[in-house]
Amino acid sequence: MAISINNGNGSSGRRRSYGAAALAEINVTPFVDVVLVLLIIFMITAHVMEVGFQVDVPKTRYVKDSARELPVIHMTRDGELYLNDKEINIYQISSVVKNRFPGQAVYLRADRGATWDMVAQVMSALADAGIQINAVTQPEDSADKRKR
Repeated sequence: MAISINNGNGSSGRRRSYGAAALAEINVTPFVDVVLVLLIIFMITAHVMEVGFQVDVPKTRYVKDSARELPVIHMTRDGELYLNDKEINIYQISSVVKNRFPGQAVYLRADRGATWDMVAQVMSALADAGIQINAVTQPEDSADKRKR
């Protein structure tokens, strides 16, 4: 279908004599389509990445060889000391750790309400025995906000 605006003679006052000019514009429609598809994909998969997948792992009877026990010293607010799950005396701590975990570093996990004097005594006893001490802490962003 054609529409003639000028007197029907086929010539236009705006027509240039050197031919039709090339279009120098970029067609962004395919780009917008791809971006919208990617946005939808990320919106759908973001929930899966946040929640995670439930995996039912197989059970075995004997796992002692594959799981290594780490020396973790727990210190309660009252000053009680535990090596993994067993209560221990501060005067025996260095000899027991050296015998059970030779050459391994110890993880010290003290309650934030424990007195610094007790923490320093445990660290001093372990350092005198030549045992490396790693303090176990919790990052600020994942800490329990109710305690503040």
